[in-house]
Amino acid sequence: MHDDEAFGRIISLMKEHDRYSPEIEENVRRAYELCKRAHASQVRLSGEPYYIHPTAVAEILAEMGMDSETVIAGLLHDTIEDTEYSYDDVKELFGEEVANLVDGVTKLKKIKYVSREDQQVENLRKMFFAMAKDIRVILIKLADRLHNMRTLKYMPPEKQRIIAKETLDVFAPLAHRLGISQIKCELEDLSLRYLDSVAFYEIAEGLKQKKTERDAYVQLIRDTIESKMEAAGIKGQISGRAKHIYSIFRKMYNQGKTLDEIYDLFAVRIIVDNVNECYAALGMVHEQYKPIPGRFKDYIAMPKPNMYQSLHTTVIAPDGRPFEIQIRTWEMHRVAEQGIAAHWKYKEGATAADEKNLAWVEQLMEIQRDAASDEDFMRTLKIDMFADEVFVFTPKGNVISLPMGATPIDFAFYIHTAVGYRMTGAKANSRIVPLDYKLQNGDIVEILTSSATKGPSRDWLKIVKTGQARNKINAWFKKENREANIERGREAIDREIKRQGLNAAALMKPEFVEPMLRRYGFNSYDEMLAAVGYGGITSSKVISRVREAYNSSVKEEPAPEAAPHVKKPSHGGGSGVEVEGIDNCLVRLSKCCNPVPGDEIIGFITRGRGVSVHRADCVNVRAENMDEEAKSRMIRCSWTEDSGSYNCDVQIDAPNRDGLLGDVTNVIGEVKLPLVAVNARTTKDNMAVINITVEISDKQQLDMLVKKLYRVPGIFEIRRI
Repeated sequence: MHDDEAFGRIISLMKEHDRYSPEIEENVRRAYELCKRAHASQVRLSGEPYYIHPTAVAEILAEMGMDSETVIAGLLHDTIEDTEYSYDDVKELFGEEVANLVDGVTKLKKIKYVSREDQQVENLRKMFFAMAKDIRVILIKLADRLHNMRTLKYMPPEKQRIIAKETLDVFAPLAHRLGISQIKCELEDLSLRYLDSVAFYEIAEGLKQKKTERDAYVQLIRDTIESKMEAAGIKGQISGRAKHIYSIFRKMYNQGKTLDEIYDLFAVRIIVDNVNECYAALGMVHEQYKPIPGRFKDYIAMPKPNMYQSLHTTVIAPDGRPFEIQIRTWEMHRVAEQGIAAHWKYKEGATAADEKNLAWVEQLMEIQRDAASDEDFMRTLKIDMFADEVFVFTPKGNVISLPMGATPIDFAFYIHTAVGYRMTGAKANSRIVPLDYKLQNGDIVEILTSSATKGPSRDWLKIVKTGQARNKINAWFKKENREANIERGREAIDREIKRQGLNAAALMKPEFVEPMLRRYGFNSYDEMLAAVGYGGITSSKVISRVREAYNSSVKEEPAPEAAPHVKKPSHGGGSGVEVEGIDNCLVRLSKCCNPVPGDEIIGFITRGRGVSVHRADCVNVRAENMDEEAKSRMIRCSWTEDSGSYNCDVQIDAPNRDGLLGDVTNVIGEVKLPLVAVNARTTKDNMAVINITVEISDKQQLDMLVKKLYRVPGIFEIRRI
């Protein structure tokens, strides 16, 4: 018999959720044995056998109550990607359903991408496409990401931050949209642990210190409410819990408060048998404690799009402290914790309402079809799918969910594209409102239209919040003003070429432009110009892609460009670089990777422009990207003892907050590095992007600066650009 502890835990969990039969146990056992066999030669960074990971993923899925096909797919989710087993092998052994689930989770690892961002977008596109066909794909992916986050400590620090940011941007919001609060909260807390470890441990320690006091306070509230419910003959369970660390962090950050100034650190939960008892319990709570006006929410009458139902009210205790109470039934509680996993279309007894609750999955597919670029796709994904929501009504009483900050224009395009195109004005609660009015919860919105309208205004692009509305407006301009867009796009391309100091004749040849057109699905050069003209793609992105094609074709730097600004060494003249076997040759530092003293460097003998010096890890001098003739022009070079000083560009990413820029410049002052330039901006999701140029004499100075900058609260990524 099989006596592995992990296998035993999986089967035990499946029994708890009525997902067991002897036949199922045998199939899971076969998958478990295949998992161990397929990954036998692989080891995780922790030193553990690799099969520990897929086994843990399957255990998480079993704990969620998933069916045997999903649990088996969890055991095998890395086999197609990382082992010799193929889709056909999995299909033959476990059936087409399991094989499709595994394939849906498999990353597009074998396709060559220009950047990590491209690969992330393509992975998400494939995952969402598979998810639209079978929602279980995303549940496996969430379990996979959860276990990876639990073991993230074994990754290098830089990779920890990259993975944690992606988790916070994409996977935690996905878990929220699917209603799986258990996974969502754990993913958010684990992400914060690596993105801002100082804040994470400060809050964790603060909660630990207050635990005894909090438990006593909750017990007092429980005793009071229990006595009232018993007197009314209502049976229920009352419990108190601390809010999860990330939600407290967001409240501290948004309100500018310390942990001691946050009073509602916990919530009391009342679980009863039926809906009538929910409202009866609410009445008892409001009779006992004074409710705070405007802080009551009825998610039973108006459930959230992720199926969440509960009554929320914030009340004042006798000592003046506010606290939140949530009231729900046992079925609502199960759905709140497990979301779609507790109430999905493959589960016995599911109804057509379940399909309606997942209508946003279809919106994902529409986003993919309408997005003009990868940047649009990711921006729309984060804004439309993962933003906080506002609930408004149509004049007929239908509830519409839109991202917080949405306008009447967003509402119009949500109703129908034609309504948006014919829109002339809007009313909220029977009053005329401006088009940039931010919709509020409970607004009854009416769109005023006219058949004589000339279509949307370009200014609307500055007002709308949703990617859906933005894409539809862009599509209108694309169709209606093609010639003007082409001319506008041509001018933008010319300006970008001049801005970068490039040789247009050498760069914009058909053989270099064609790969870019194919990459973005343009049928012609004019179609691409039109897209630039109406804002579907930026001119800088076009030129970047064309330069990459030029680069890979000629195996050297792009068309002639202005030399990067380099401060000459203090000893006068020279580049600070010695080229092996050559004296007094023209040496220039490559702009594509900006090497500085301390970087390992390599030289490339160009035609007519001397020796171009690259960082050894620069993509443009990798052996696999070069033919034999190009390889023969590589030459050794090294920094001189007095290499002088150089300008180095660095980008810093962090959540926006008051004083962030000041903290960054203070660190630069502490390390006594000259600050040449600084540029700061905020993104739509309130992230700060700070670009600085500092003067350094070697890489050690840069490393010291980066190390100190990472100590600034909130900063989660620093990179050279």
